Amino acid sequence: MASERIERRLTAILAADIAGYSRLVEADEEGTLSQWKALWGTVIEPKIKEHRGRIVRVIGDGILAEFASVIDALRCAVEVQRSMAEHNAKAPQDKRIEFRVGINFGELIIEDGDFWGDGVNIVARLEALAHPGGICVSGRVQEDTQGKLEIAFDDMGEQHLKNIARPVRVYRVRFDEVTKSTPALPLPSKPSISVLPFQNMSGDPSEDYFADGVVEEITTALSRIRWLFVIARNSSFTYKGRMVDVKQVGRELGVRYALEGSVRKEANRVRVTAQLIDAVTGHHVWAERYDRELAGIFALQDEITERVVAAVEPQLYAAEGIRAKRKQPESLDAWECVMRALSCVNSRSQNDYAMARELLERAIELDPAYAQAHALFAYVMGLEVLYGWKSEEIALARALEAAQKAVVLDSEDAWAHFALGFVYCMIQRAQEAVFEQEKALALNPNFALAYTYQGAALA
Repeated sequence: MASERIERRLTAILAADIAGYSRLVEADEEGTLSQWKALWGTVIEPKIKEHRGRIVRVIGDGILAEFASVIDALRCAVEVQRSMAEHNAKAPQDKRIEFRVGINFGELIIEDGDFWGDGVNIVARLEALAHPGGICVSGRVQEDTQGKLEIAFDDMGEQHLKNIARPVRVYRVRFDEVTKSTPALPLPSKPSISVLPFQNMSGDPSEDYFADGVVEEITTALSRIRWLFVIARNSSFTYKGRMVDVKQVGRELGVRYALEGSVRKEANRVRVTAQLIDAVTGHHVWAERYDRELAGIFALQDEITERVVAAVEPQLYAAEGIRAKRKQPESLDAWECVMRALSCVNSRSQNDYAMARELLERAIELDPAYAQAHALFAYVMGLEVLYGWKSEEIALARALEAAQKAVVLDSEDAWAHFALGFVYCMIQRAQEAVFEQEKALALNPNFALAYTYQGAALA
């Protein structure tokens, strides 16, 4: 009967515990337990689930988990340690919780709900060899992951582990480069983005050129958006082939958003996926998939670039608007005033338009050379006339003055030319209106409002 209750399987096993747990509890039991509970819910359990793992045992500060593959287990361990390094960078030295992690591939024996066997014994000894904040793996794990992940190992040689008959080859993850705390670069005052290298999922390294070309085109196209700070391609491509944490990229490059994706080519078809991520919170803002016939490489790259940029720009506007709404009005900077004003304009109510004008006047006061603030002020004044909320003569004169000033301040800003074209349309100067909207579209081919009012001027 006993044999029927025994299950044996080969699996990737991860063991982790908190270094110096007894000391931490003795010094501050309530604080340590509270911190451990928070980390469990925000880091440990989510990361294990994210990488297809399953927690099989929790004893005090110790965890045993199994994974579908050693790659999943190692990725999970690295991301947990990265997250812990970020957490500890903000904590006092004597309050820091640091994990030691061991990973093995071996037999897991399950009997009456308990887990044991050589695989479990070895992983427990590997964990004990790891430094606080470190990871030790068996030779099998190192062999199966070498060259598949951007992770370096230090060979610790054969180790005689307690209660293990044969020596075990042990490797230590070189964590000085993986979890080294990098001071966060300050975020620019305007929204910032890094277009990370897209993964080539085709299995053929010679196809990298297509994925790299898409990234380069998207980077160039986004760089034409005047209100967006775009990290140069050379900086973003230092992450090529590396397993990256988007929040870490945000800190290292000083960006608020990251665009990542993948390209898969099969026969005469190609699939491109892209996702926009908030690099501060790690939350996904937008994601899309594009399936196309593979004909004309450059035309296809252009089409995908156009579609991605057309989708990303309004998503960034929306995300920035939400971010600005969360701040107290008195703490808004010029850019945030503009973002909140845009949200007011989209609501189309008279009170909200009045609020938009106040926000834009404040933005101009904070930054008199801010072309987009002047441009949007002109647009709001014109719309108030259009909806019958403002006297035409006075409001349009102010709108024209603001739009012309926007163009003088920044002749390469699509919003400036759009606003001037919009006001020209309102005052019946159709030819000049079309000319300005053409300029706006040349600067930003995805500017939907410019197409709308170009059509109105031509009507």
